[in-house]
Parts: sequence; structure tokens; C-alpha cells
Amino acid sequence: MATLIEHIDAEIARLQQARRALIGGSLPAPHPAPATRTSAPARHRLTPEGRKRISEAVARRWARQRAAKAKAKA
Repeated sequence: MATLIEHIDAEIARLQQARRALIGGSLPAPHPAPATRTSAPARHRLTPEGRKRISEAVARRWARQRAAKAKAKA
């Protein structure tokens, strides 16, 4: 309960400070802009050998699935 009241008091203080800043005509300093990338991110490209390894691995996986399916039917 006490933490809830402390939270509300902190929010009231923040809002009062914002109100004073608006009435006084001076706004708080804006937050700094986040850093942006100056160049495009590096792209990861597959080599022909890597593509072939993946293709073979997928073919082996499909073969295992077909074998397991045939074994389950038998």
C-alpha cells in the first residue's frame, strides 16, 4: 500500500513539474536521438557448398520421415 502511495506522489510531482515548465514557457530538454546506422547491415550469403549441404540434410530428413511413416503402417 505504501509503495502505491509513493508511486502516486512521484507521478503527481512529475506532472506538477511538467505543468510549471509549460506555464513558465520553458520546456525540459528533449531526449537525445537514438544512434542510427550509417550503412546497411552485412548480409549473410550462402555459398554453393552450404546450399548443397542444407539440401542434402533436408533430403535425409524427408527420407527418415517417409521410412518412419512406412514402418508405422506396417
